[in-house]
Amino acid sequence: MSAEPAPAAAAPEPQQAPEPPAGGGEAAEHRALVLTGFGGYEKLKVQARRGAGPRPGEVSVTVRACGLNFADLMARQGLYDRLPPPPVCPGMECAGTVRALGDGVRDRQVGDKVMVLARSGLWQEVVNVPASQTFPMPEGMSFEEAAALLVNYITAYMILFDFGNLRPNQSVLIHMAAGGVGTAAIQLCKTVENVTIFGTASASKHDSLKESGVAHPIDYRTMDYAEEVRKISPKGVDIVLDPLGGSDTSKAFNLLKPMGKLITYGVANLLTGQKKNLMAMAKTWWNQFSINALQLLHQNKAVCGYHLGYMDEEAELLRSVVAKLVNLYSQGKIKPKIDSVWPFDQVAEAMRQMQEKKNIGKVILVPEAPKEESKKAEN
Repeated sequence: MSAEPAPAAAAPEPQQAPEPPAGGGEAAEHRALVLTGFGGYEKLKVQARRGAGPRPGEVSVTVRACGLNFADLMARQGLYDRLPPPPVCPGMECAGTVRALGDGVRDRQVGDKVMVLARSGLWQEVVNVPASQTFPMPEGMSFEEAAALLVNYITAYMILFDFGNLRPNQSVLIHMAAGGVGTAAIQLCKTVENVTIFGTASASKHDSLKESGVAHPIDYRTMDYAEEVRKISPKGVDIVLDPLGGSDTSKAFNLLKPMGKLITYGVANLLTGQKKNLMAMAKTWWNQFSINALQLLHQNKAVCGYHLGYMDEEAELLRSVVAKLVNLYSQGKIKPKIDSVWPFDQVAEAMRQMQEKKNIGKVILVPEAPKEESKKAEN
């Protein structure tokens, strides 16, 4: 049985919009992206919603930017188990401004700029969330950057440092190195002295990866990445970050040096097109890596599994990780890389950008139209 839902996801439908602050009249109507059923890009639709004020312990946030994650692509196909059944508003991270406070909220003020993390429900113009799931934005950070920070950088930080125990002079293999978690992991590796980074990505992204600090970019489409790693490092690597699943997890394990660590944190191999592919699912699960404790003992290797979606109850742990990330951002050591920004009504194009692996960095959704149009409207 799955764990109890997090407070933010208690309502299967997306959080309701709050009433405007005093003097604003009736509850405002707002726009939300709603997953109407499982399938292709067309299953996400912009719908109007009318809501209520924040409940005790909650804050109401005017959303300025939202993050798009691989889990959202899987959720659309019905492959992500942490999303309530449709119709539902997806979205695990966003950034915006606090517009109203529920009873009992003392550590947030109206006007505060915050980042928000929830299991779902954040792809809306206005959201109500527990104050404990909001994090103050650091000085100088844009809303787009803030919407790109939480999911990818918490994941990358915890798998590299908490599980991976990354230390100076080690080597790391990062799959999907140009994606959101990949980009975050590269930046975090650079905070440790003399770490050698191997990164898989299509050839068109190799120059960008080299600029960001990847010593050895590998084109997974035309080469066997395991062979390429062994040519450079015959003993293998110290850490492999595996978002792929299936047979790639076995390859990752075999690439580890003694005392090496494999951290698996996704099953991207399930995604082959815009709809669920039963053959890909069968192949991935058939090839899923399996090892017993005795084999591990003989190999002197570690296998770890990470899933941020199951960290709902670990508020203090997540808060401590976010504090470290904000500190690194303020020192200029990490900076979310934004690939592209899409308004809500172009969510299909945004998802295609990510699913076809065209992005270098984070794909962001914003409620309003592109800035050029907004500026024209103001003049």
